[in-house]
Amino acid sequence: MDWLRVHRGDAPLVVAFPHGGTGLAGLDEQFVSPWHAQIDTDWWIAELYAFAADLGATLVATDISRSVIDMNRDPSGASLYPGQATTELCPTTTFDGEPLYRFDQPDEAAITQRLNLYHRPYHEALMAELDRLKDANGRVVLYDAHSIRSHVPRLFDGELPQFNIGTNGGATSAPELETVVANICAASGHSHVVNGRFKGGWTTRHYGRPEEGIHAIQMELAQRGYMTEPDTITHANWPSPLDPNPAIRPVLEQVIAATLDFAKGRQ
Repeated sequence: MDWLRVHRGDAPLVVAFPHGGTGLAGLDEQFVSPWHAQIDTDWWIAELYAFAADLGATLVATDISRSVIDMNRDPSGASLYPGQATTELCPTTTFDGEPLYRFDQPDEAAITQRLNLYHRPYHEALMAELDRLKDANGRVVLYDAHSIRSHVPRLFDGELPQFNIGTNGGATSAPELETVVANICAASGHSHVVNGRFKGGWTTRHYGRPEEGIHAIQMELAQRGYMTEPDTITHANWPSPLDPNPAIRPVLEQVIAATLDFAKGRQ
């Protein structure tokens, strides 16, 4: 499975990247354009957190675009945010509500095929790494790494905080982990929120079982912290390059270090 990348470490931390891929699985002609199908990528997210590998973390990433199938959605198709605008398991629109497909949207058979080819293998790999590290260490943290444009009016009002920490209302991790991450973000001078618009997707909610030693936390970053966000997104200016020295990287380094300390029982 050349679309699935797993870097194995021995520290009790898994950093997951479900939305960093741009691969369209040979479906390019079905989409309005490849660019439309890639607009909502969590751009450069794996590169931003690459330092975590040097700390012994395990990294799990997919190269498949979220427009093909969203690895962070419930495989049943149930909405994570009932009553709020969102995108589906196999999205039919961009975040801005623009249609993704030229003609027919994926039917039940196509969705099932994508589940079997991509969604299930991704989560089987993720579960295998969590089990391996929990067995070895007694406790493990899943850090689900995300990013999104700062302004997406269809999904949220105004400007998104820089750091959006999600634990599904405290259900997916010990309060100590949520608190230490929130305190680092608060001290950074950047805006942050805990369990705001993004409370944690299916990955966080599915795996986070703190009573069993698996703690899950989602971090949704506003992309302005590490790349230029044009006022108007066009094919000519998006995506912009990764800032070689992003202002938020030192904060993320502190967050990952503190998460590791918690996972190792030092918090």
